[in-house]
Amino acid sequence: MIKYTEKRAPCPHCGHQIGMTVDSSIGNQDFYDDCPACRHAIHLELKIDDSHVKLTIGAEDHSIF
Repeated sequence: MIKYTEKRAPCPHCGHQIGMTVDSSIGNQDFYDDCPACRHAIHLELKIDDSHVKLTIGAEDHSIF
């Protein structure tokens, strides 16, 4: 069953608010994407459990939202 969750987080490079829709039914995910504002690579990691979705987004450092 597909389970969409909306998440927003600031780019660790420029602070631009990035909005994304994630499918939490796939389980944990780890990927890179580019910031639409500054074009720097961003590391995104989703940790899924029964009660919530935790998004970690960062460059060299990690911030949790």
